[in-house]
Amino acid sequence: MTKKPTLLITRDMPPLVAARAVENYDARLNPDDKVYTPDALIAAAEGVDGMLIAGTEKMTREAFGRLPESVKIVACFTAGFDHVDLDAAKARGVVVTHAPDALTDAVADISLLLLLGAARRAGEGEALMRSGGWDNIHLLFMTGTEIKGKRLGILGMGRIGRAVAARARAFGLEIHYHNRSRLAPELEAGAVWHDTAESLLECSDFLSLHCPSNEESRNFLDANAIARLPEGATVINTARGDVVDDEALIAALESGRVGAAGLDVYRGEPNNIHPGYARLKNTFLLPHIGSATVETRSGMGLHALDNLDAFFAGKEPPNRLV
Repeated sequence: MTKKPTLLITRDMPPLVAARAVENYDARLNPDDKVYTPDALIAAAEGVDGMLIAGTEKMTREAFGRLPESVKIVACFTAGFDHVDLDAAKARGVVVTHAPDALTDAVADISLLLLLGAARRAGEGEALMRSGGWDNIHLLFMTGTEIKGKRLGILGMGRIGRAVAARARAFGLEIHYHNRSRLAPELEAGAVWHDTAESLLECSDFLSLHCPSNEESRNFLDANAIARLPEGATVINTARGDVVDDEALIAALESGRVGAAGLDVYRGEPNNIHPGYARLKNTFLLPHIGSATVETRSGMGLHALDNLDAFFAGKEPPNRLV
């Protein structure tokens, strides 16, 4: 009988994922879901052929330098891979994959939830109800912003950006976007392309961020970028927290220059998020749950296993990064 590859799975997986892993691998599970320290991660990887990791495992240059020689592949459960030093992996000869396809619809849904929640002051209203309800019947009580006919600017028109656009059209929003290159007409579906991010900002009544985190995008939404937005614009972020300059956005929210923000991702998450966001009434805040449906989290794990299965079968993993 052929020996199964040994696989370290660093977090507690959805049942479908764990069951398949146990069937096809000599799987080292983490049913207590205890987050590994850097030293414990290296120790746990001793003698394994592959690793299935989450965003909590920081695969730095140092980590790859200490990784046991037996490890040949690191499969990310996530679509994002900013927690993995790809150059270090390549230098070490370790294959790295990610799982970008499973979470498109779930994140697009959350983006629309954030847009609607921010526009209609849902966070403020929910807090009011939990504090005992309301007694103000003024005709302008809790008035928000209608979205029909407004312009939605999408920064990053990949899978998720296009899924957001499709949903937003149903609400009557006019779609604008900036991408590294213009999409084919069938993918644009009538959206207006902007060849610069600056041009997109200037017409975005709602701005939805869907760009990866990299040297070019970090702190993209700073004071200069915010100054280009229409007065009272709404900002939506389901990309990465570090594409936003927290101090600049909070100042703009406090002054009303930005009317509202709907956020699911944050710099310093989960335990070192800027406290200014929670103090503001014009923020609609979620705890990074863009992919948090049973179906999507299961799909992410199964896609990670698809990558591992292909690698150990001598084939090219479908979502290989290096």
